[in-house]
Amino acid sequence: MGTTSLGSWNDGAATRASVDFVTSAAVEGSPGFVAPMDRVAVLGNDGTLWVEKPTPVQRAFVLGKLAARLEADPSPAREQPYRAIVDRDESYFRALNEQDPDAVASMVEAIGSAWEGTTLARYEAEAARYLESWRHERSGVPYSGLVHQPVLELFDCLRAYGWRLFVCSGGGRDFMRVICEDTWGLPRENVIGPAPEFAHRDGAPVRRATPHGPVALGPGKPEDVLARTGRLPAFAAGNDDVDVELLRSARFALLVVHDDVVREYACTDCAERARATAERSGWTTVGVKDDWNVVLK
Repeated sequence: MGTTSLGSWNDGAATRASVDFVTSAAVEGSPGFVAPMDRVAVLGNDGTLWVEKPTPVQRAFVLGKLAARLEADPSPAREQPYRAIVDRDESYFRALNEQDPDAVASMVEAIGSAWEGTTLARYEAEAARYLESWRHERSGVPYSGLVHQPVLELFDCLRAYGWRLFVCSGGGRDFMRVICEDTWGLPRENVIGPAPEFAHRDGAPVRRATPHGPVALGPGKPEDVLARTGRLPAFAAGNDDVDVELLRSARFALLVVHDDVVREYACTDCAERARATAERSGWTTVGVKDDWNVVLK
């Protein structure tokens, strides 16, 4: 298999390193051999699998729900994250991106309460309606037009050599599962991310306010992957600081660097630690500008 099998990738060091690792992993007796059961590949979602700027796709879904809850009951208005919504306080949302523990805890609690008692079917219907109407604020395209074509080709390459694929995200697991099969070609059970505990009411599972397990940010990502698969990834890809621990846990780490202001976005926020770690650790870095000749699906 040559690098041309990744048609949206330019023939460069990042492409060759990625393909060489995947192909050599299937050659028994080679130094790069990975046993079939250990061929677990885990990729991030926002920023890795699809565009996350100027805001992640799920953000307005969550904030719209919290705003509606606040309109019905203004009493939490001085508590986070409701205060940030009322005050349009972007510093709070930057703190979320930077994994500030207080910001993350307050958002997780608010999301849990907002959908508490909701059946899975009702939650998925809400998410589907939102996604049908959602459009990217700069390009006007729907969410399905924001998927990175090179990553879908990487999925195909990995599958061809016996890898099992998972997406692990700090975004909601059940939100991603609404679109993962049609948009990414990934089974629902292969999506890992924050999720609530469930209770049973009238024979149907309903969401509880309590989160199930750690939030899939930073150390929570490899923890969630291990809990779901029983293994740490042999191949991992991410794009910012919340992915560092996931990439450290893998035998091969691929860091996507967003540096194309024309076809996507050039952004370094919340990725400084990831890039420094990549340089120190010898991870493979793929630059959108120079390594991908096609960006979007």
